[in-house]
Amino acid sequence: MEATIITIMALLFLSFVALGVFVTVKVAKAAKRGVDRTLDQARRTVEDTTLRAKSLGQTGAAGELARLRLSLRTSMRATQEALQAGVGEDASLKESLDLFHRLSAHGLELDADLKRLEREPDRAWVAGQLPELAARTERITGSADALRRAARDRALKFAEDDLSTLSAQIDVEAGALRHWTGPEATTGTAHAAGSGAGAQDAETADGWGQPAGPAGQAGPRAVGEQSAITAPDPRRTAYPWEKSARPETTT
Repeated sequence: MEATIITIMALLFLSFVALGVFVTVKVAKAAKRGVDRTLDQARRTVEDTTLRAKSLGQTGAAGELARLRLSLRTSMRATQEALQAGVGEDASLKESLDLFHRLSAHGLELDADLKRLEREPDRAWVAGQLPELAARTERITGSADALRRAARDRALKFAEDDLSTLSAQIDVEAGALRHWTGPEATTGTAHAAGSGAGAQDAETADGWGQPAGPAGQAGPRAVGEQSAITAPDPRRTAYPWEKSARPETTT
């Protein structure tokens, strides 16, 4: 029994040790990747700044090589960021991203060629290679720009379609909220007014306690006295812009 307990405790101890080693290795790898990304980003920033300074400050073959490298790197990086950001929302961009990876291989090869030519001492020979290098750069950057712009136009089209659908739904909801302005409200108001008038005609006495006339109306003297004594209530004056009474609904 004691041997079994010791064995179980030893296995648990070894499991905890193995788990600790595994977690430590994972954390170390994640930290290394973070450091590598930071170093890569810093190196790219330094290279871009150097190329920008060379393209502006140097003339001849050296300045043209720096301009081509800067144009190539800027276009490829912008396209990569746009496709990677959009593929999470639009699965159709995965094929475009695969095509970009193939294009990126040509771009890296061209960038390496341009970088080697920067150290070439024969500037005359380098100048003779510039037209072909410029054509390659333009083809690669043109393809990258086409992919990036197509992805952007696709995202804008989807956003516009979604906005149009949302606007239509809001218009329908706004019309439903304004249901009281329909013909049913007008009919209900007229019916309520007719019922009120019939109830008033059925009364046997007017507001002053005078008996009603033969046809259910107040006598002439009573009407005259009421008109002379009581002025019209300005609050009861109807204007065209006044709201009608909201009809009651039966649930």
